[in-house]
Amino acid sequence: MNTTAPDPTGHVPVLVEKVIEALAPVDGAVMVDATYGGGGYSRAVLAVANCTILAVDRDPEAMERAWAHAGKDPRLVPAAGRFGELEPIVRASGHEKVDGVMLDLGVSSFQIDEPGRGFSFMRDGPLDMRMEKRGPSAADAVNNLTEGELADIFHFLGEEPKARRVARGIVHRRRSDPFKTTLDLAATIEKSLGGRRGKPTHPATRSFQALRMWVNDETAELNNALASAERVLKPGGRLVVVTFHSIEDRIVKLFLRARSGNTPGASRHLPGTPKGAAPTFEVLQRKAVEPSEAEIEANPRSRSSRLRWALRTDAPAWATAPDEGPRLPGLKQLEGVA
Repeated sequence: MNTTAPDPTGHVPVLVEKVIEALAPVDGAVMVDATYGGGGYSRAVLAVANCTILAVDRDPEAMERAWAHAGKDPRLVPAAGRFGELEPIVRASGHEKVDGVMLDLGVSSFQIDEPGRGFSFMRDGPLDMRMEKRGPSAADAVNNLTEGELADIFHFLGEEPKARRVARGIVHRRRSDPFKTTLDLAATIEKSLGGRRGKPTHPATRSFQALRMWVNDETAELNNALASAERVLKPGGRLVVVTFHSIEDRIVKLFLRARSGNTPGASRHLPGTPKGAAPTFEVLQRKAVEPSEAEIEANPRSRSSRLRWALRTDAPAWATAPDEGPRLPGLKQLEGVA
């Protein structure tokens, strides 16, 4: 199977052959690439099947790439929006049901590599992290949330074991000068944690990840996307999800476990099975698919990726919506600050 369609952007999607194998695209199918990004998965699908792909992304720059792609291949239909709003996006495109939904979670290579987006501290840039380029930024968060609120974000979303120390260092530092840039914040976090001391990853990695997830409300969006996919997939349709973070992978795993009838009750991420509800998904491979050593060597960013997928049954979608996960300070309290 040839999934190596030329990508003019140079973007390398992870686990691409496994994603195509799980999605199993066929001629005439309607698929949703719910996180278009650089379009790597869409190109791979269109290289093996003459199907229609609805390209969804909340990032305006990603949608510019999608429109450029659509100009060369009319099988791709751009549709701007959040993947958490997948159901109305699919309906607006003229489809009631689709044959497949693929989600590639986290931040894209384009966002990481562009200093002006503020997602990474590898190079200095404004402390932004907003995928949609609107609403409160990471700078608004670190300069205005309380020490306790910041500690909760770093603990729950970044799984930072010294979250309180990081939050305390940020609050102490901002009293003299508000944070504006990525390197400024990274240096403060590193100082708060006592320096790098030979660690393979930068001390600010977990905290930056947590801020990005909070700014973009990523756990709630993921839960909404999974529930939306359940409603728009045809019987026999396929849900394929690639994660890069243990919290994301846990949410997907628990969703599929519950929806396939393999969980005895509730969890902190998901409600219990509604009374009388039949399984809406069939999970054929219980263990997540991980990248090979060869792929990791060729593309180090694939190291933490995990792939999970499932088949939609003909049972009605559950009426209950997924829980949003940890109760963290909301974005609304910063409205008017940005």
